[in-house]
Amino acid sequence: VCVLYTQGIANREWREFGRTEVIDNTLNPDFVRKFILDYFFEERQNLRFDLYDLDCKSDNLSKHDFLGQAFCTLGEIVGSLGSRLEKPLIGIPGKKCGTIIVRAEELSNCRESVMLQFCGNKLDKKDFFGKSDPFLVFYRSNEDGSYTICHKTEVVKNTLDPVWQAFKIPVRALCNGDYDRSIKVEVYDWDRDGGHDFIGEFSTSYRQMARSQSQFHIYEVLNPKKKGKKKKKYQNSGTVTLLSCLVDTELSFLDYIKGGTQINFTVAIDFTASNGNPSQPTSLHYMSPYQLNDYAMALRAVGEIIQDYDSDKMFPALGFGAKLPPDGRVSHEFAL
Repeated sequence: VCVLYTQGIANREWREFGRTEVIDNTLNPDFVRKFILDYFFEERQNLRFDLYDLDCKSDNLSKHDFLGQAFCTLGEIVGSLGSRLEKPLIGIPGKKCGTIIVRAEELSNCRESVMLQFCGNKLDKKDFFGKSDPFLVFYRSNEDGSYTICHKTEVVKNTLDPVWQAFKIPVRALCNGDYDRSIKVEVYDWDRDGGHDFIGEFSTSYRQMARSQSQFHIYEVLNPKKKGKKKKKYQNSGTVTLLSCLVDTELSFLDYIKGGTQINFTVAIDFTASNGNPSQPTSLHYMSPYQLNDYAMALRAVGEIIQDYDSDKMFPALGFGAKLPPDGRVSHEFAL
């Protein structure tokens, strides 16, 4: 069994986060159970993996044989090639404990957005002195069968053949990431008094619309009341055509890291007199035997995070505003 521990930021104590399943009689276990962690780029998230050979059904780890452990950060795993980190197990002096391979994968949270454009054709005439002022209302279906409004188009005045402006909407807002979930679209004729006249409706799904990227998709607009009254004579209240469906995926920070993005850390330190006499405790350059100065603390805080995303682990360090030997001239760029 593999036991994952996380370290608290404030007290630095190790706390058990979770355990994998037990795999019997093998020296090369491939664990199925996964650990879901919140990832924070700006924090150093220390992890510890302990492995045990279980001898009984007790949950007390002290009753089982310790096989080794490995330490790393979550950023170290994410920043590794293919988000795959291999580390030797340690913890038993004088013994090779094997290795552990840890993979990180970002959970899908439906980061797609879609740009949609619709037009209408031969919609029912609702205004006595004109045609119609149509607009569309989109509804997302819920798990209990109800519907929630998720988008409303603009009103196109005095036409039975409107062309609505293209609009962009997150897929999670349109169908909560479920590509097959029903999407209901209602067509209305706008009235100034707010009592908009219902023209008809149609249903679709995100998957159905996404398939229409290369061709138009025509939906019949049906009015259930007219369909019930006119029976065979009634065909529809017009049609609505999906003119375009452009899918766009919003890339996350992890997508860039997996794509090979490297983050480089370069340091430039101010050596001018504005920082005070370095022999005095009030100076930012003061080298105290008891604690790090402000510069050193800043370098450590940033460097500990960035190092996991830099393949060569080499950080250029420069200084400016100091008199350098042998002639004592002031230099505004020199290597430390």
